[in-house]
Amino acid sequence: MSTFANDTNILEYEPDIQKYGIAEFDSLHEKSYNDIIRLLNIKWFPKYDSGSSDISIIGTSNKLSPSRLTTSQFTRAAVYHVLANYIYPRLSTFDPDGDTFNAKRVYYEQKFETEFDLILRAGVEYDIDSSGSITNSERQTFHFNRLVR
Repeated sequence: MSTFANDTNILEYEPDIQKYGIAEFDSLHEKSYNDIIRLLNIKWFPKYDSGSSDISIIGTSNKLSPSRLTTSQFTRAAVYHVLANYIYPRLSTFDPDGDTFNAKRVYYEQKFETEFDLILRAGVEYDIDSSGSITNSERQTFHFNRLVR
């Protein structure tokens, strides 16, 4: 099972979350991991991959290799993601007048979007050559090779 976060990470942000009847979140962490990998494959990797000097791979359907990512870079985002997309939706009544769990879901959804954007802007750490270390050239930001005015 691959994950970016674990139950301990969740409890750092929401220490009382287990009192609502969800004892463990292992399967939810795995779903969140898969969602984040999918987002990276859509939003970041095509731009990173097309930065290659080999023009023949631009526009191909290459996928990133998750084992080459620095997983700790995504821990906070994964916590926000699992809270917003898997835990609080299970607890919310989605009452039109509002409920605490739905408000928290919205809050963590916004936190995830902000954190994921910050990761993309700072540069995803991706060990393209499988050397075991991340060099500056392997920490490519989302907005590279663009003229910013």
